[in-house]
This record gives sequence, C-alpha cells and structure tokens, in this order.
Amino acid sequence: MPVAETIRQALARSLDEAGIKISAEEVLLARPKELSHGDYATGVALQYAKQVGMPPVKLAEKIVAGLGELNGVKSVEVVAPGFINFRLTPDAINTVLGEASANEEAWGKNNSQKGSRVMVEYTDPNPFKEFHIGHLMSNAIGESISRLVEYSGAEVKRANYQGDVGPHVAKAIWNMRENEIAQGMFIHTIGSTATSYVLGAARYEENPEVKKEIDEINRKIYTKEDPAINRLYDIGRKQSLEHFEGIYKTLDTKFDHSFFESETAPFGKKVVEEHPEIFEKSDGAIVYKGDEKKGLHTRVFINSKGLPTYEAKELGLAKIKYEIYPYDKSIVITGNEVNEYFRVLLDAMSKVYPELASKTVHISHGMMRLTTGKMSSHTGDVITGESLIEELKERATARAKESRADDADKLAEQIAVSAVKYQILRQASGKDIIFDRERALSLEGDSGPYLQYAHARAHAVVEKANSQGVTLKIFGNSEPNDVSRLVTRFSEVVLYATNELEPHLLVNYLIGLAGAFNSWYAQVHILDGTKEAPHKVAIVNAVRATLKNGLCLLGISAPEKM
Repeated sequence: MPVAETIRQALARSLDEAGIKISAEEVLLARPKELSHGDYATGVALQYAKQVGMPPVKLAEKIVAGLGELNGVKSVEVVAPGFINFRLTPDAINTVLGEASANEEAWGKNNSQKGSRVMVEYTDPNPFKEFHIGHLMSNAIGESISRLVEYSGAEVKRANYQGDVGPHVAKAIWNMRENEIAQGMFIHTIGSTATSYVLGAARYEENPEVKKEIDEINRKIYTKEDPAINRLYDIGRKQSLEHFEGIYKTLDTKFDHSFFESETAPFGKKVVEEHPEIFEKSDGAIVYKGDEKKGLHTRVFINSKGLPTYEAKELGLAKIKYEIYPYDKSIVITGNEVNEYFRVLLDAMSKVYPELASKTVHISHGMMRLTTGKMSSHTGDVITGESLIEELKERATARAKESRADDADKLAEQIAVSAVKYQILRQASGKDIIFDRERALSLEGDSGPYLQYAHARAHAVVEKANSQGVTLKIFGNSEPNDVSRLVTRFSEVVLYATNELEPHLLVNYLIGLAGAFNSWYAQVHILDGTKEAPHKVAIVNAVRATLKNGLCLLGISAPEKM
C-alpha cells in the first residue's frame, strides 16, 4: 500500500476515535511546499477543531497519539497552529526512487482515467489568416493537457476546428480577386493570401461598396454557386491547411480529427431551426435569449442574412464530434475573448443536447503579448507563430553549434519550441503572457531550455557512469537528500495537474526539481569512486527519467546532448 494511503487510513481511524467520522478518501493530505516541513502534511485538526470544541493544536496532538506505528513513516510532528507533518523513512523514499530509475517508461503514470474516452480540441487556426502567436498558446496548452490525460490512462483524440468559412474568408477572396484583375495571371502564395485578408478587412471598413461586394462573396461561399469564387476559395484553403501542417510538425502535434466550419455551419443552422421552443426569431434573425439571472446575454445564432454564427456552428460541432467519437468528456480550449459566447453556447446546449453539455469542459487562455501590446490579424499587426519560433531558433543556433549535439539545427529548433511552450505553460491558463525573448532562452532558470539542459546534464552523468562500468544501485538505508525527496513527488504532481487540467502545476514542480538537482550537482562529486557512487548515479538517473517524462508531458523535447 502506498505510504500516503497508509497515512490517510490511520488519520481516518484516529479522527473516528476523536468523534469525527470521515472516510480515508476525505482526509486532506498534501505535500508541503517547503521540504523542511516534511514529506506529507495535513490540516485536519484545523478543519475539525471547532466541531469537537478543542484548540487545533490539542486536537492535532490527540490525533497523532492515536495513529500508532505507520509503515514507511519515520516521524510525525505537530506544528502550530495545528498542522501535522509526516517524514518518511529512507527506505520508503528510496523504494520510490528505485521505481523512477528502473522503470522509466511507466514512471509517473496512473490509471485514474482508465477506460475514459476524451476528445481535446485546440489550436484552431483559421485558413486565409496567419497562424499567430495566440494559436501557439492554444496548441501548447491543448497538447500538454492531451498528454497528461493520456498519461492517466484515458484514450485521447486530438481535434482541430478551423474556420474555413465566414467574413474573414470573403475578405481574403475579395482581395485575391482584385489581385487577379489588376495583374492577370497572379500567383497566389500563403503570404499573399494572408495579406489579402488584411487588405480586404481594411477595405471592408473603409468602402461601403466593397462591403456589399464582400458580403455577397460571403453568401456565395456558403452556396458554392460561383465557380470563380469556388476556385479562389479552394486555392487559399489548400495553401493554408498545408502551411499549418508544417507548423504542427514543428510543434510535435498530430491531430486525429480535423473539423471545419464549412461542415458544422449547415448542421448547426439546421439544429437551431428545428428547435423554435429554444431559439426565437428577432428582427429577421434567430436568437437565444440568455437567462439574465445567470448573467447570460442574448446571442444571435442565425443572422438576418440567414447565415449561422459562431454559436450555431459550435452547437453543431458538439454533435458532429460525438457522432464520430462518442466521448465521455470533450475539452475545448479557446482564447478568453469568447468566454461569454461560450457560456451562452453551453446554456443553449444544455437544452438541445443536455448529455453533451454535461460532458463539455471549456478552458480559456489569456493573450500572448509582446512589448508592443496585443496583436490584431485584422490590422496586420501580427507576430506569426512560425516567425517567432524561427527568430528564437536563430538566436539559439550559435549555442547549439557549440554543443555536443549531433544535429545543431535540430537542437536549435528544439530549444526554440521549448522556449515558447514553457513561457506559455509556466502560469495558469487564464492569464495573459508578456513574452520575453531573453528570458525564454535563458539557461539560468525558469525556462524551457534550462529544463532541457538539466536533463542533458543528468543524461551525460549516467552515460559517463556506464562508460566507467559504474552500475547504478539504490541503497535502501541511504539518507535521502532533497533531490531524492522531490523525485518521489512526480506521480502525485502529474495526477494533480491532470485533475486540475493545469500544466503549470507540473512546470512549477519540474523547475524546482531541476534547481535542486543543479545545486546538488555543483556541490558533490558523483563519480568519485566510493561505494556511494552507484547510489548517487541512481539518483541522477531518476532525475533524468523524471525530467524526460515531465518535459514530454509538456510537449517539450528532451535532448540528450546540449
């Protein structure tokens, strides 16, 4: 039985003797932030002191007195104002350390979601527009959450939902057509198509006649009645999707399903029209009147031109997803600018498809900003995802060429991607990010490359030990250091991050582990020829496995040489 479960059961029994009846599962047991406070801690005495009419410290002392001997626990202490701290035995810690060192592939995995079917939708760039750095946020968060959920035993399907119809497409096609009129045999490229959107969007706002033309193009995109428009549409869509696939490859993302608004729009419109008891007509449009008591606004689902809006398309998407893959949970990751739209959508879905609404989890992220502020693809003030990665790659190239890596170009790209992903994942999903290029590439701490370098350092030590014939070995009675104690927390951190759907919890743990390891590495001679060397190498190997698996869960590569 895991030591944590032993402690929980003992606490539940002791609490029962004190007149507090709770199950072992209800006992709150946590890992203290400070290692000096022990390996586990609980505040149950603070939680229930008022219920039994005792001061928290006195109740804590009574609980401890009733615990008896606990297998794997070295000591228990009461700390004001009523916390109970547990320190584990060397053997208990070293046993887990041995599991990390010997069973790398399974290290950190759990079966908390075994048998569950989960679809995660993320990234969602729009054809005819740039893949901007905001899409990097959705991709980094979605890929990490997908990996965490998979690591917990669930079957995960990755989905990408792309807006291949809508006003933005019409604006791009209008300018693509203008280019052909002005220049004859105009060769459309991915760059010119994205630029066409920016120019078309500007003309749409400036010129009423152009606005009418673009609105008509938008209608024809849905009806597919105009061969000339269909041709331009096919060119732009194909170029965009091929371009996006190259970016996904760089980011190490492979989608199982791709959904498009051109597919969800007609179905979503049909669903809305079939439920007049839920959606009602208003000024030529069809709307959903949000419940003001819930703070929901009225939203248009089909506009006055008869075209489905974002909300109607999303409603149709939920059903289309489920028909393709009957999920137990659908996780949808978007920017926080659509939070209010999504609240209304989920409320409407709860009436149309109540079962699907109950299975849907919406996670929103903040915006990524540079020193110039928020980007706008509408005005062309955009830093594209690939340009940011390429810039960081160029900055990392010199360092990569001086490394031990066999492929300096590949390493430079791995460093660039890790720099971006780490800065996105290092904080809770809903917060905005001010992206700092220098900090992102730093090897001094709190960066993706810093974690990669710590892993490469650990790998080099193990590689050197192997070359010297030093066989790693765990000594059960060896007094654990802070590094060993941190390694044992990995599985619990993975489970916690998965349950909360918050990768930053894992990031915080990994940066702490890397810092502790680097500090220890600087203070001790690992391959010193003493009888302790095999145990020290085993600690390093456990760190290596933990960093490797942890980086993988963040969607970041773990180079062996840097």
